[in-house]
Amino acid sequence: MKQLGMKVKTRLLIAMVIIAIYASPTGAVAQKKSKYQWTGTVTHVSDGDTLWVRPSGGGAAENIRIDGIDAPEICQTGGPAAKATLSGRVLHQVVSVQGQRRDGYGRLLAAIKLGQTDVGAMMVSDGQAWAHQYKKYKSVYAAKQASAQAARRGLFADASAEEPRAFRKRHGPCPH
Repeated sequence: MKQLGMKVKTRLLIAMVIIAIYASPTGAVAQKKSKYQWTGTVTHVSDGDTLWVRPSGGGAAENIRIDGIDAPEICQTGGPAAKATLSGRVLHQVVSVQGQRRDGYGRLLAAIKLGQTDVGAMMVSDGQAWAHQYKKYKSVYAAKQASAQAARRGLFADASAEEPRAFRKRHGPCPH
């Protein structure tokens, strides 16, 4: 009987240690999650939806594409304005990064916040980017795009504005 009690206590102790490891900030699950959640300074803006952020803790700047938006290509009508808008708001500013996954180009797809401001929402609301919609993926910014289109803000003031996906399909990527 004493042996049975000891086995139960041992198993309980092991379970508690495992729970403590995974619940602590230094646990394996927490480390994996925090790998893509950090703050840093925007060092460069490539276009209206791509920027480079150097982590506050040090290290190389990370190439990030703002998740959920699609800004005009830099060689497309509206592209330079989208880049200027994003640069004017975030360049050399400290932002928080909440990464989701990597795209086919190795960029981190992430939500970016400047203080409490969601940068993707701001770009779509200002009419500087489309809410990214593709196949089954629906952007959280669709309502913001509808509002910007109704108000004819930014690129939505031009009835001939072309979504970047269609532009790339017709013209290919912009020369660098």
